[in-house]
Amino acid sequence: MDPAQIDCQENTDPPQVQIVSLWRRLGALLYDGILLSALLLLATACLIIPYDLLATRPYPHADWLYRTLLQLYLLAVIAGFYVYFWTHGGQTLGMRSWRVRVVRADGGPLNTGDALRRFAWAALSLLPLGLGLWWCLVDREHLAWHDRASGTRLLLARPKAATRPIKA
Repeated sequence: MDPAQIDCQENTDPPQVQIVSLWRRLGALLYDGILLSALLLLATACLIIPYDLLATRPYPHADWLYRTLLQLYLLAVIAGFYVYFWTHGGQTLGMRSWRVRVVRADGGPLNTGDALRRFAWAALSLLPLGLGLWWCLVDREHLAWHDRASGTRLLLARPKAATRPIKA
C-alpha cells in the first residue's frame, strides 16, 4: 500500500474509509472559490492591461468573439488550478483546509488525464444546479456524479501531527 494512501485514511482497514460529507465538499469548494476569484482577477488583469496599453483601442468587451475567448481563457485558468493541485498532492488549498484528498478508485494518486477527466465531469455535474454534487447524499457510497464518472474518490485526510515541542 502506498504511504500517501495510508496517510489519507482515518481507518486502517483498506475497504473502510471515512466518508467525506457534502458539507466538507461545499466548504472546500467555497474556500477554493475565494482563491479562484483572486486568481481570475489576476489572470484577467494580465490579459486586459497589456491589451489596453499596446492596442490603439480599448478591449472590446461587447464583441462576442473576444468575450468567448476571454471565457475560454478563464476556464483554462480554473482547469489549470485544479489539475495542478490534484496531481501534486491530491489537494487544493481549500481541500487541505477541510482535510479532504482526492485519489483514484484504486487509491493511487491522480495523473494529468485523471485530473482533467475529473474536472470535465465536475463541470458537467455542477451545471444542473449542482445536482451531481447533491447526488452524494443519496448514493450508497456517497459519491458525486463526477466521482463515479471519473473513477476518483474523496478521502478524509488525517490532521498533521504537531511538530512543536511540548513545554513542561
